[in-house]
Amino acid sequence: MQYLKESKTTKSKPKVTLKQAFKTIIWPRRGIVFVGLILIIIRSLAGFVLPLQSKVLLDEVVPNNDVNQLYTLILIVIGAILVQAITSFLLTKVLSIQAQYLISELRAQVQKKVLSLPISFFDSTKSGALVSRIMSDVEGVRNLIGTGLVQLIGGSFTAILTLIILLRMNVWMTLFTFVPLSIFGLIALKSFKYIRPIFRARGKINAEVKGRLTETLGGIRVIKAFNAEDQESKIFEEGVENIYQNVKKSMTATAIMTSSSTFLIGLATTGVMGIGGYYMMQGTLTFGDFIQFTFLLAFMVAPIVQMSNIGSQLTEALAGLDRTEELMNMTAEEDNKNRTIELEKIDGEIIFDDVSFAYEEGKSVLHNINFQVPAGSVTALVGSSGSGKSTIAGLSATFLNPKSGKITIDDQDMSKVKLSSYRKYLGVVLQDEFLFEGTIRANILFPRPNATEEELQNAVNAAYVNEFTDRFDKGLDTLIGERGVKLSGGQRQRLAIARAILADPKIIILDEATSSLDTESESLIQKSLSELVKDRTTIVIAHRLSTIKKADQILVIEAGKIAERGTHDELIEAKGRYFDLYTYQSKI
Repeated sequence: MQYLKESKTTKSKPKVTLKQAFKTIIWPRRGIVFVGLILIIIRSLAGFVLPLQSKVLLDEVVPNNDVNQLYTLILIVIGAILVQAITSFLLTKVLSIQAQYLISELRAQVQKKVLSLPISFFDSTKSGALVSRIMSDVEGVRNLIGTGLVQLIGGSFTAILTLIILLRMNVWMTLFTFVPLSIFGLIALKSFKYIRPIFRARGKINAEVKGRLTETLGGIRVIKAFNAEDQESKIFEEGVENIYQNVKKSMTATAIMTSSSTFLIGLATTGVMGIGGYYMMQGTLTFGDFIQFTFLLAFMVAPIVQMSNIGSQLTEALAGLDRTEELMNMTAEEDNKNRTIELEKIDGEIIFDDVSFAYEEGKSVLHNINFQVPAGSVTALVGSSGSGKSTIAGLSATFLNPKSGKITIDDQDMSKVKLSSYRKYLGVVLQDEFLFEGTIRANILFPRPNATEEELQNAVNAAYVNEFTDRFDKGLDTLIGERGVKLSGGQRQRLAIARAILADPKIIILDEATSSLDTESESLIQKSLSELVKDRTTIVIAHRLSTIKKADQILVIEAGKIAERGTHDELIEAKGRYFDLYTYQSKI
């Protein structure tokens, strides 16, 4: 179920209104909310029994010494209390649990949306900040579906019903109390308008602080290696200070409401004492009437004060939904209407036709790139750092989109191909390969969780993963820690290659796949890579030029342009840039 409406265009600072929240979140669950309203109305009506029976006790039972009526009155009050207890339990059971279920569903929906966003979004957003937005921003909806909103409506019902009863009892006493309460209501409304931007900013600050904290914990080895603990602690202290300042602002506004309610309600109570005392001395108001009026006044004041607290909760909920809607309104990768081509099968021929690319406007990193990767061939990209090799690989993997020119796969324009239909034929092995916390087996099975044991073992053997797992007590079931921290660089790389082999792709992109390996590991990997790239279209980025001698073509990339192209032997014979790089490495 879609709780927040998705848009194809990104909006700036959307503002979710209570009306929108009602339409997208509350109305689809109107049955549950209606049951909650019925329960809270029953609880409210049961609450009237005690103040109403207090008049009977003081004006009828006690003066007449009527013991039988006293027993009846006690049974009625106990029954009302029991009804209140049961309805309170059912409210929690029906609404609060349903609210938590909604939170879990909404988190799943937001996470799914985030995963659909393009790589460029993740390049500019901290992962810790996204975790905060997925897990924390949606929590406020419990006040929309949970007891919060229902209590707001139920409290309004109680306050209105109590007001009617009080007006019937004594108009002047009621009007005197109504004036300060109205003033309090106006103060509360002004406060909510002031607090909402504060809550919205708090979500952003929390996300930034959690994002930095996630990076700090993930990079603990670097921090300790450079003795930078104090530096990171200072950055974190600044973040929590910003949170403190934000919370202080919201607490100040809340304190204004609380102190206003204390003063104005105290003023109303004092007025009731004075006017009530006067009427009792005049004989127009009984002691029972006065006690009943006081009890009912508390019944009217309590929901109003409670509504101010619930109003703060709803304001916080809507602020969180504002930030959530920002994510939901972002354009997903597959939302491009031009992407209509579904690839049923591919041979794997890739052509770059006059392709240019820039990460920032006016700062091109690729300039009019033209080359062809025939199906089943190996094309190697070499060149100095920052020349544009990884950008070409990113474009080939559809992680990036060209600013101009065209990339085709089997003569199909890549910009019109559905990404999922292309990426199911794609395998990528990165320089800094990401591994999930868990076992070696689970990481290799990641692209094909339902692969057979035989297929798994074939991948393990092809990538020579068994060369080190056989030495582990638990073999493939060995836990590798977060990001594979318990494995060496070469072991992590072989595991990543085994994962790619198991995926059985038609197109392989190897980004410095052997850069982390020692000589022995590299020798083993070269054997497995020879098997991996067989009959598959392969794009290889390599600094170690000795590993690409057998490539079908080598492109030398310099300053975003193709400086040279040819086979290893052709480029050596040409004695150009490739010759310089190769001979330099050979001397090292």
